Amino acid sequence: MTDTNVAIIGAGPYGLAAAAHLRRAGVDAQIFGQPMSFWRSMPAGLLLRSNWTATCIAEYQGELSLDSFCAATGTSLAKPVPLDRFVDYGLWVQQQVAPDVDRRLVGALEAAPGGFRLTLTDGSAIKARRVVVAAGIELFANRPAVAAGLPPELASHTGDHRDFRRFPGARVLVLGGGQSALECAALLQESGARAEVAVRQDHLHWLHGGVYQRKLGRYARLVYAPTDVGPMGLSRLVAVPDLFRRLPRRAQDPLAYRAIRPAGAAWLPPRLTEVPIRLGRSVVSATARDGQVHVTFADGDTQTVDHLLFGTGYRADITRYPFLGPGMESSVPGLHFLGAPAAWSFGPIMRFVSGGWYTGRALVRTIAGPSRLPEPARPAPVPARAAQAP
Repeated sequence: MTDTNVAIIGAGPYGLAAAAHLRRAGVDAQIFGQPMSFWRSMPAGLLLRSNWTATCIAEYQGELSLDSFCAATGTSLAKPVPLDRFVDYGLWVQQQVAPDVDRRLVGALEAAPGGFRLTLTDGSAIKARRVVVAAGIELFANRPAVAAGLPPELASHTGDHRDFRRFPGARVLVLGGGQSALECAALLQESGARAEVAVRQDHLHWLHGGVYQRKLGRYARLVYAPTDVGPMGLSRLVAVPDLFRRLPRRAQDPLAYRAIRPAGAAWLPPRLTEVPIRLGRSVVSATARDGQVHVTFADGDTQTVDHLLFGTGYRADITRYPFLGPGMESSVPGLHFLGAPAAWSFGPIMRFVSGGWYTGRALVRTIAGPSRLPEPARPAPVPARAAQAP
């Protein structure tokens, strides 16, 4: 048995943020997992909807920020940030904070005297006093009941695909009205498929692309937080999880929905001009028929397509983590959940990369004590050659 004070399960943005803050505070922490694995499996060609600061891992100012990445590597990034460049940035952060990441996966997690026992997939065991679960959302893909019984060649989730070029000439019906559904429809169309979008609501929401921030100028920071979650005013509230979690549940739920309701980026509509978007279209059944999918809508209309693609997002459910043993819940002392599973308690920013800023510091306060928190980082100087592109 090898001992560590804190074992971190997951090497994505939240796991890396946890490792960064804990190790800065002098806490012995070991991180397990394949770095940025979920992001590396997402559809090629995606662009990140979040703004520059909110795309930063662990901190938006300081040695791990996007600005520091650009300065250290001589990189110039376009905005919005392309997915593949974000992965490059994440791997760079990993090299800074956890070059010793253990790429083995955790097969089982159990309570043990003095903490926890982690059994790795190669059969070896690790004993840890505390465990941080930052295993991401890949296993939380939301697949509506109408998909039951359909084979994967006929129905899939947007998170199942790395390359949409497998659908040349195919009629693909995309379900959903958020960024994932809309951008994947654009990628399908650009890859040679015949995409169409069905949206349950009678309208689409489009983000403003920073229009109001630019109008407000230097005053924008008063009503918009750098976490980039939520509209004017509400952005500031949800950026303070310790405050948000003290609101009554009857207030939290509508505020959280308003902050993260399905919406498309302002730069996306020009890429959808050739994609039909049908509003008020709810699918009530989908059946396989002669190698195609026969879809029935709530209004009685029907449609036959070659593939059904669910852009229906993710729903946190920690029971889907295969390594959790019986009784392993967030109420277990010493067991911490980061990211989407924490959104119920700490609000909607936990569903985004920028939520890692808070969780990293919160872990230090709990594990090492408030006195071990470092001073807030200052912006790193960015050479002209490394400045982000407009």
